[in-house]
Order: sequence, then C-alpha cells, then structure tokens
Amino acid sequence: MTDFLLLFQFKKCLFFLLTLITVSAFAQNDLKLWYKEPAKVWTDAMPLGNGRLGAMVYGGVNEELIHLNEETLWSGGPANLNPNPEAPKYLAQIREALFRGDYAKGEELCKKMQGLYTESYMPLGNLIIKQHVAGKPVSYYRDLDISTAVSSTRFKIGDTEYTREVLVSAPDQVIVIRITADKKAKLNFDVVTNSLLRFTHQVTGKDELVMKGKAPSHADPNYVNDKPEPVQYEEAGSCRGMRYELRVKAKNKGGEVTTDTDRLHVRNATEVVLYVSAATSYNGFNKCPDKEGKDESAIAASYLNKAFRKSFEDIKKEHIKDYQKYFNRVTFSLNNNAGSSLSTLERLMRYADGASDPSLESLYFQYGRYLLISCSRPGGIPANLQGIWNPILRAPWSSNFTTNINLQMNYWPAEMLNLSEMHLPLMEFIKETAITGKETAQNFYKARGWAVHHNSDIWATSNPVGDLGKGSPTWANWTMGSPWLSQHLWEHYSFSGDKTFLKQTAYPLMKEAALFCLDWLVEDENGYLVTAPASSPENVFITENGEKGSISVATTMDMSIIWDLFTNLIEASEQLGTDAEFRKLLIEKRSKLYPLQVGRKGNLQEWYKDWEEAEPHHRHVSHLFGLHPGRQISPLTTPQFAAAARKTLELRGDEGTGWSIAWKINFWARLHDGNHAYKLLRNLLHLTGVEGTNYSGGGGSYTNLFCAHPPFQIDGNFGGISGMGEMMLQSQEGFIHLLPAIPDSWKDGKVTGMRARGGFEVDMEWKDNKLLAATIYSINGGACKVYYGDKLIGLQLKPGQSQKFDANMELIK
Repeated sequence: MTDFLLLFQFKKCLFFLLTLITVSAFAQNDLKLWYKEPAKVWTDAMPLGNGRLGAMVYGGVNEELIHLNEETLWSGGPANLNPNPEAPKYLAQIREALFRGDYAKGEELCKKMQGLYTESYMPLGNLIIKQHVAGKPVSYYRDLDISTAVSSTRFKIGDTEYTREVLVSAPDQVIVIRITADKKAKLNFDVVTNSLLRFTHQVTGKDELVMKGKAPSHADPNYVNDKPEPVQYEEAGSCRGMRYELRVKAKNKGGEVTTDTDRLHVRNATEVVLYVSAATSYNGFNKCPDKEGKDESAIAASYLNKAFRKSFEDIKKEHIKDYQKYFNRVTFSLNNNAGSSLSTLERLMRYADGASDPSLESLYFQYGRYLLISCSRPGGIPANLQGIWNPILRAPWSSNFTTNINLQMNYWPAEMLNLSEMHLPLMEFIKETAITGKETAQNFYKARGWAVHHNSDIWATSNPVGDLGKGSPTWANWTMGSPWLSQHLWEHYSFSGDKTFLKQTAYPLMKEAALFCLDWLVEDENGYLVTAPASSPENVFITENGEKGSISVATTMDMSIIWDLFTNLIEASEQLGTDAEFRKLLIEKRSKLYPLQVGRKGNLQEWYKDWEEAEPHHRHVSHLFGLHPGRQISPLTTPQFAAAARKTLELRGDEGTGWSIAWKINFWARLHDGNHAYKLLRNLLHLTGVEGTNYSGGGGSYTNLFCAHPPFQIDGNFGGISGMGEMMLQSQEGFIHLLPAIPDSWKDGKVTGMRARGGFEVDMEWKDNKLLAATIYSINGGACKVYYGDKLIGLQLKPGQSQKFDANMELIK
C-alpha cells in the first residue's frame, strides 16, 4: 500500500474515533430486526447470505425451517444465440409500418422477431431441524443483527434456555448453525434436508448427510402456462440441467450424533454446530453444466472439510471481520437515532399508522446495504430479482435479470453507499452479455456491437424473449439493454477514478454498445435520429385515432438512454485522450437525436407524439430516465424539463409497486423536493403482507423489510436506499451537492462514508435541517467543487487528503 493510502486510512480512522467521542448521540445503536414470534411465512424470515449461499431463517421452536439457495443454481444451459434465423427480414417491414403510422401492424410484426424465454433461478432446498422439546416456550426472541450479519433465536422451555445462531461465512463459504442448551444433555433433534428439485440422499459417515440432485433442463416463466410440463428435465449427459450437492455435517459437545438414510439424529447433546456446504456444476455462461461442468461434489466437500476443522467462534470471528470491512464504511443516524423497545413488527405497524420513527428509516437504509453485501460479492453472479433468496420452483418472473429497470436498480446504491466491490459481479455479467449480445445484434438486426433485451439469466441470454411470437412486444422487443447496462460501467469509473478499468473494460464495452445504437438509429422525416421500433416499458399509448399500441418510434426513454451513452463515451474518450474521430462522430450524432418534448399538459412527453397513456398511473416512469439515473435533466441546468418531469410525476401519482415507489423517491430527490421524496419513502416502508390485519395488501415492505412488489422483489430495497442517498448527496452534475433534498422530518442527522463521483468520500452533519459541517476526502487526488445552499467552492486535494468546512462553507484548518 502506498504512503498516501496509509495516511488516508490513518486520517479516516482518527476521524472515526473522534466522531465516536464527540458525537455519541448519533451512534448506530439500532441495527437489529427482532421479533417476539417465529416466522409464519417466507417474508417473515431472516435473510442471510455471503453472495453465493443464501439462507432464510424462520426461528421455529419445535421445527426450525431454513430455506437454502446457491447463486449459480439455475435451470437450462448455454443460450441458443440464433433461435430465430428469419427475424432480420422483418425489421424493414416494421419500420415501414411505423413510419406510415400503422402501429398495430408494426407491433404484430415485432412478434416475428422474438426469440426464446430466459431460464429460471432455482431453490436449492430446505434444512429442517426437528427439535424434541415438550412444553410451551416462554421468553421467545429472534433477531437479525445487521451489524454482524448473524441471526439468533432464543426461547425457554421449563428451566432450559435454547439458543440458535446462524451465519453465512464468506471467508469459509459455509453456513454454520450453532444450537445450544444452558443445561447439559438437553439437545435432542433431527436434521432433514429436501428440495423441490429432483434429489437423492447419501450418508458418508455417522455425522454427515449429503443431498445430490439436478436442476431442470428448462423452466418456463411463471406467467407462461401453455405447456403441460412447464418444468422439464433431460437425461444425464445432455447439455442442459446442472448438478448440485448439499452437505450437512454435525459437531457435538456431549451426547451422540448418528445418521440413517435421509437424516441426522442428535441425542442428549449440550451444544451442536451444523456445518452446511453446497455447490453446483456451473462452469460459466457458455459451458455445458453437465458434460463440461465443475465437480460440485469435490467443491462442496472441500469447503465443508476445511470449515469443519474450525470452531464456530473462529468462523464467526472471521465472518464478522470480513463483513464489517464493508458494512462499517458508512454510518447514518437521524434525529439522535434513539433505539426502540418495540419489536420490528410493532414498529412497522405504528409507522404504517403514521408514527414517526427516524431510527427505523436509518435501519432500513443500512438493511439495504446489508442485503447488497449479502447477495452480491466479487467473483460471483449479480443479484437477481430476489437477490439470492428464492423458495419457489417457478419464481415470480423467473427471478431473473430484468434489464429494463430492475437489474440496474439493484446496483444504484453500490457506488454511492461505498460498496463498489459489490458492483463488480454486474461488470462481469456485462462482459458476458456483450459476447452473446454481439451474436444477437448480428443475428436479429444485422447490426454491429452488442444488444440486450429486457430479460437475461445466468447464461447471458440477450435475445428478445417471447417464445417465438407468444410474448407481448410491450416488453419483449425493448432493445436498449446494452446502452443502459453500459451506464454502470461509466458509473463504476466515475466513482472510483480507475482509469485502467475505464481503458481496458468500460470504454471498449461502451463503444460496442454505441456501435449498436448507431446502426439501430434511423432518420425520421424531419432529419432527427430515432429508434424504430421503440417501446416505453411496459406501457401502452392511445393514438389520436383512439387506437392502443405499445410499439412506435423514438420513445423518450430510448432517446435518453442513447444520449446518456453517447455523453459518457464522449467524456471517456476525452479523459483517455483517445478515439478523437469516433468522439467527433458521437458529438455529431448526439446533436441529431430526437429531442425531449414537453406535452400539452406540461409533462415530459413519453412517446414520439403527445399521446395519452392507457394507464395514466402506470408503474413504469421510463421517460424520466434523463432525470434519474441519467443526468440530462436537472432543476439547475434544464429548469424547463425539470418542471415537465415534476408534472409527469404529479400526473403519474404516488402509488405504485414497491420498486416503482422506490424509483419515484430518486426522481423527487433529483428534483430537490425532499419532502415529497420522504412521503414516498414512508409509502415504501408501509407494512404489507400481514394476513388478518389492515396491512395485508399492496406495495410496501414485508415484516422482514423485504420490498413488496408484491410479491417480493429486492430492487425496491436497493432503489429505496439509493433514493435516501440521493436526498443527502448528489454528484452527477460535475460537483458535490450537499443535502440537496433533506426533508423537514430529517431535522438532525449525520452520515459518514458516502461516496461522490470523482473518487471522493463525504461526511456530513446537520441540525435543524441545515448543514453543520462536512468533510471531503480525496482517494485519488484532484479538483472538485462543493455546492450547498447558494455557495459553490472549489477544492484541490492530494491523494489521501481531506478538507473540512463549516455551515458557511468556510474551510476549517
């Protein structure tokens, strides 16, 4: 490590210690979800994960249920890269129909350019601990401590207290469960494993149970029901359907452990640690998971045997150290962050009825960071629609990667909330989809570059889905996946300042996405460059003739995404000092893009023409991409379009699915309207899914704080905390904007460790909704501008240097 980085780390540690001493009122003292009863349903259970392995802990008394997942366990095999060889011949016909205003014909022809559906994320199985206890439990308690990523369950029966601790270790790549009794020889239980997939059991010793199986060769999405067997299996030796293995081994203090054909038995023990390991034969997006697969048995056994030699305490210590190096980077406190004596469920109920609970909001913020650390780790697979947690054979929307908003939303908070490493799985996924997407661009459109449509999977599927014409073009034929994904390449560079990444990874991939866009764009009758066909996911328009349609020309979302890609590439080319001719071409083409339009209602126009929407309150607000996550629209630089965006949001309304509400929080924060953003945050945290209560339906949050679409989609959690971050800090306009959208309800607060573009870390404290002090740390060194209120100051910092200033933006020496 260089001297300046050592100095930087020293200064950070010193500042953190001083903060603990001088601002103790803002300590993070409310970082547990806890409950007075076991989970009744999956969305009550506690999520744990190390990026690869996931566990959902119910906390039952007589029967503890833990749902298990492994991130690479998907149906299918490598994607068919040319499933519809006839597709290209229809493109000219579609464009001809659209330009003459025959949108129905264009839409119908789009079906002829569809490929196959993606594959599905699969559940690994269940681990069930059937504990033999007699009597009614008292003093029941279960929690999830997000400061340590450990879940605990405690209860007393008679004079014996039973405790279970569960964690999922990244260093050791195992799930460990410690079960104890405070009286000798009181532990008696059986351990059973099963799966919704095909499986068999093996016994390898008196203390170990093995479950082996195979994933389906194909699983239709849950919304497709036109086949007698939507889940299919092929025989061994085929190229579709990966193998998997789950191993459980027990280490006991006192008593005895035995096994039979399908379970472990523990009798008269005082403490037992269960070591759980799993692996699949997945060997990459383009490798046959069976014939070319990895040895899942050897992998699972290796992880298990290495971990088994360690004590629970040693594994726990390393687990917490590894987890906290990420989690502890950011602290966030609101209104003194006073803890609560109420359970999480009780707090959510009170909150839904209008009670104020700032520490619940700060808990939600950190819970989102916890989830990202738990489901997206370097070297792994990106977080899917459900992170890594899925108990269903045919999960909602296949629990896949939906690239018309949801996959991207998963990673909005990664850089800003100081979890840049968790962004890396998406970078690797983009590399893979660029490979398959190159084939898709050529095979479907005879275009250069790479193209990705609205759904993908572990096999990097990039074609327009729809099962060769059965899907609706409203969603299936959207083509803007590669330029939107490319934004994440630019964002990773913008926050990190890693020019090697920009030169070797981001720029080549972004350029190839731009080549696709250049070939995809055509001129309209006025000489503007437009996309055709174009959709605004997943909305429907009504033409001036009263006809409904979803496919037209130059939707605002399309044009905004392409503007964003061209702008980022232009800046990247300048910073690398390369590709001047291509940069010149992009500048020229960007100037000809069909421009933003303000409709007759004062709103930002969604379509090529000023049409009505079939659903005025539709959950997607795709045409505001330029406001967020783009940077084309701003109250400071484009007030006319910002006002139109505001009108659009007013017309759309505040209701929506969980992730839709989350996106709107980001929109309102970018409009610098903190109070409206906060209103939507409360909507996002509104309790739902509790049967037999007033909180049974609608979007919001489940009892375990998972976001309800409904059903559960994790993008709402990540989009929500991104919006909270945008309320406190923005940096997309070339300067660091402090507290741009602080709501009145966040009267006093403190945040440390947030990241700003340019390679800066920011600490802030405010009181009575006004800045008290802020500190800017520079990781790479360089100039930055800092904006607060009506003041803009410039800083020039060396690598590892920091600068603090007060409420008047006066520098503190």
